[in-house]
Amino acid sequence: MTNMITPNIPHVRMDGEKLIERRLSDSELLELRRWNTPTIFNGWEQITRHNPTTEGINLEECRDFMPQMGAMVGYAVTVTIEPGNPEHRRRNPNAWSEYREYIASVPGPKIVVVQDLDKPRTLGAFWGEVNSNIHRALGCVGTIIDGGIRDLEEMNNAGFKAIARRLCVGHGFDTPVAWGGEVEVFGRRVCPGQLIHADKHGFLVVPKEDEARLLEAARYMDHLECKHLIAAARNVAGKLIHQILQQVNEAARQMNAEAKERFGRRTEW
Repeated sequence: MTNMITPNIPHVRMDGEKLIERRLSDSELLELRRWNTPTIFNGWEQITRHNPTTEGINLEECRDFMPQMGAMVGYAVTVTIEPGNPEHRRRNPNAWSEYREYIASVPGPKIVVVQDLDKPRTLGAFWGEVNSNIHRALGCVGTIIDGGIRDLEEMNNAGFKAIARRLCVGHGFDTPVAWGGEVEVFGRRVCPGQLIHADKHGFLVVPKEDEARLLEAARYMDHLECKHLIAAARNVAGKLIHQILQQVNEAARQMNAEAKERFGRRTEW
């Protein structure tokens, strides 16, 4: 028996009879990691047709338990768990090995997105020292879990980043229930294969059609902020308040004009 759901991987193309995923290059993913998630969001909102206030981002509070690791970037692999229910282990005693085969079959870097069906209760932790090391060996860089984690120091030692709801003492009946399908974590639906950028501020699940221009947009918006508004706010020595206000207003005007020319829309300023 297998509980794997056929994944709906959004970024694929047909090459003859071979199905090939189109992903960002390693260098592009590395560069995306150099910025925090709000900076990536600022670029994303300039290029997306989605509503940036209700789509893409987590809608519920989550906590980064490894903020010192900085941002993590990867493609989603998904699993649901129900640590409070012992029946799943009885129904499929091979669930762990089958689930690990699924994880191993997907190219990295991967972020494991876990929906805990016990929510709002936390009855056991899917993640600890052992599972973090195993998933790191299988090309996963971290997890977003709408539930608990444990062995915090050991997870840090494994280099496995976790964004979760809380810490937890026990593991419960933490058998994987189903994997490779759509899940919901912190109010956000996530499909396998979606690009995720996450840090201590939260996470962004990037729509497939926005992936290609994401890095360019983030670079450009960060450049505009430094060039105009931040420069105007810092170059104020010896100036009167009305001069500072005039300077900032002019910087905002120039920034909006350049953003509109590049992306067809103005900025938040």
